[in-house]
Amino acid sequence: MRVLVADDEPIERMVVTKKLRQFFGNQMEIIEAINGREAIELFEKEGYQIALLDIEMPGINGLEVAEKIRETQKPCEIIFLTAFDEFSYAKRAISVKALDYLLKPAVEEELIVCMEEAIALAKCRKEMEPQVQQTEIVTETLDEEKIDNLKLKKIKELMKNYLQEHYHEDIALQEVAGHFHYSDAYFCKIFKQCFDKSFIIYLSEFRVEKAKELLADISVNVKDISQRVGYRDSNYFAKVFKRIVGVTPSEYRLALLKEERA
Repeated sequence: MRVLVADDEPIERMVVTKKLRQFFGNQMEIIEAINGREAIELFEKEGYQIALLDIEMPGINGLEVAEKIRETQKPCEIIFLTAFDEFSYAKRAISVKALDYLLKPAVEEELIVCMEEAIALAKCRKEMEPQVQQTEIVTETLDEEKIDNLKLKKIKELMKNYLQEHYHEDIALQEVAGHFHYSDAYFCKIFKQCFDKSFIIYLSEFRVEKAKELLADISVNVKDISQRVGYRDSNYFAKVFKRIVGVTPSEYRLALLKEERA
């Protein structure tokens, strides 16, 4: 992952770069630009998946750099850093489809969460390139909304497949977030975007649906079913099941048997 950090203030540039290297290590190659003109030259020459741009730079400012980046048609997630919280800046940031707008000095947690989102979007954009190219043959252009939908669809598919394979294990949110190389905060955010519910609620409902299928087989006892769907404590499983379904697993099984005999 190639990341461009452009800021005319050496200390600010050093602090941001140091934080990124400490947190992401070898996941990214970070190149620094001392002003807007150099940032444009580097981007046109090399291309970057992510650009962190200071807005207030002499000569060519960060907003102008972003506009030049968008003119190249090269995909890039743009994040602005600025000491000025002005509405006019926010409006222009939206116009160039910036991912975020962070105030200096950047709070470490906000910066890291924002970068994780940028990395995830950049990876999905790369994975979707073949589909995007096929679509462009027909439509010539693919608007950003469609690209965003494709990226989110891909993330959702990956998460759903992971849970399908591991729901029966004793998995936790932190473990799944780590598997996708996300912080807990960003994972919660992107998961809710994908499924319109929290990770815990989705996992519980998924496990209960699997348990319903198993309850149809009367040769398998409820305690074994709780183990098979990821609950080590059968009493806790019964409570979760009743909260979601409205009846206990045993009552649900009994209702199934009555339906079969009717």
